Amino acid sequence: MIRNQIAEHVRQAIAAAQAAGALPAFDVPAIEISRPKDPTKGDYATSIALQCARAARMAPLAIGQAIVQHMAPADFIGAVEVAAPGFINFRLSGRWLSGLVATIEAANGRYGDINLGRGQTCQVEFISANPTGPLHMGSARNAVLGDTLANIMVAAGYVVQREYYVNDAGTQMRTFAETLYRRYLQQFGQDAPLESHHYQGVYMVDLAREIVAEHGDHFLAMPAEETIAALSDIGLTKILASIRASAEKLRVRFDRWYSERSLYEPGGTFEFVLGKLREAGVMAVRDGAEWLLTSRFGSDRDEVVIRSSGQPGYYASDIAYHYDKFVLRGFDRVINVWAVDHQNQARRMPYLMAALGLDPARLTIVLYDLVRLYRDGQEVKLSKRSGDIITVDEVVDEVGADAVRFLLLTRSNQAVMDFDLNLAVAQNDENPVYYVQYGHARMAGILRKAAERGFPPEQWKHGDLQLLGHARELALLRKMLDLEEVIEHAALTCAPHNLAFYALDLARIFHEFYRDCPVISGEQDDPALACARLRLVAATKAVFARVLGLMGVNAPDSM
Repeated sequence: MIRNQIAEHVRQAIAAAQAAGALPAFDVPAIEISRPKDPTKGDYATSIALQCARAARMAPLAIGQAIVQHMAPADFIGAVEVAAPGFINFRLSGRWLSGLVATIEAANGRYGDINLGRGQTCQVEFISANPTGPLHMGSARNAVLGDTLANIMVAAGYVVQREYYVNDAGTQMRTFAETLYRRYLQQFGQDAPLESHHYQGVYMVDLAREIVAEHGDHFLAMPAEETIAALSDIGLTKILASIRASAEKLRVRFDRWYSERSLYEPGGTFEFVLGKLREAGVMAVRDGAEWLLTSRFGSDRDEVVIRSSGQPGYYASDIAYHYDKFVLRGFDRVINVWAVDHQNQARRMPYLMAALGLDPARLTIVLYDLVRLYRDGQEVKLSKRSGDIITVDEVVDEVGADAVRFLLLTRSNQAVMDFDLNLAVAQNDENPVYYVQYGHARMAGILRKAAERGFPPEQWKHGDLQLLGHARELALLRKMLDLEEVIEHAALTCAPHNLAFYALDLARIFHEFYRDCPVISGEQDDPALACARLRLVAATKAVFARVLGLMGVNAPDSM
């Protein structure tokens, strides 16, 4: 990245100044290169002169001037200046910026890739909704966040696995099975009312009808517990198939579906990890229950692993599952995408990691807030089809996967998402996804029009990039240069909404370029400049496609 090149250039200048006696000997701290708050000051800046003032026993301005005076020429630097109280500001060379087009062309669709991960393995576990019903819009946000994060981590140099953790054990699955059992009996006129804790959704009636259509009254003659167990397995298979289909509508696919139930198989992971923890002396028996002593690792309380009833506690699955991830499967890094109502669980995960002898920094938990749907200015809470929850399928069918994915990334995951169904289908600049996709389509249209007017790719692909010097051209190049930093920041902070912000900025800057810099305007075209600008348009189109691809959004050539 250019930021790193500038940092190295500054480091070499400091060493040269020290060798020449212009600066005294001192240990040089890490050189941070940032963007000036005022863009008129330059493209990048460093406060290294201020940082070194005490060690050098010199005024920051004098240090900055010494650094600049001993700075070797570099093709990427157009100008350098020292500004009070000691900042060094850098302006990129226009000639070097124009060469970015060739870099984008050579990247062959992978422009923006960085080597942050250096081939480390990273598992992204997301959605993982309880398999007790169809996916709703909260799960859609989880899906889009997780899938986009996985794309970002691949672009950042990690080897990524996408995983869905199937919560097929515990009380919720028991409740699901009991509900389905009663709905099944109701299909045959039997009196089997639901209780308040059962799943009330209409989808459970539909599920029972499906089972009756496939199996008839086969389960009526069986003992109740056998019927409940059989219906649980059938219902789980059907719900998982529904979840898989809904995820695929959002263009989400998983490398693995991991069963929670498998953790508790005889001789399985839970038994193994429990034995390890007992051997390590971090378990204790109190009040008939067995506790993990997380208070030894900084927590304000210990956690129940085995209840007094003999059943696993709330955190038992987390312990076994994360041991499996980090130790048995050996992932270097794990990212879990959880709803905000799991924040207390997330807060305690570092202590569980430490108790397992694992570095808590290897686990990142991304929490996201709820999604509210609006139509005609009014919040929509119930489905038109069933009067029940609004499913992912309904929203995707209405507005399309592109709109769902893009709009769900236009807010930080920590903010409540207000999803406007009217906006999602609007074909105007107020609709962010339309605005960005129209930018890509406009670029494709320019290239088609150019071919019709006698500028086919074989003519302009060797255009002279040094002709690109207009302020709008350079602004577009600067924005495309930012992509590596955007990907790095999104990977480091697990904040995929940065891609949506970047795409909107790039679209705006492109439209300004298109307004002020005619590419092919008719008989008055300068053929050489037209060819250079067509290369710029094609490069921008490639960057647009790259960003939209990372977001899982289509890049249309016409609209």
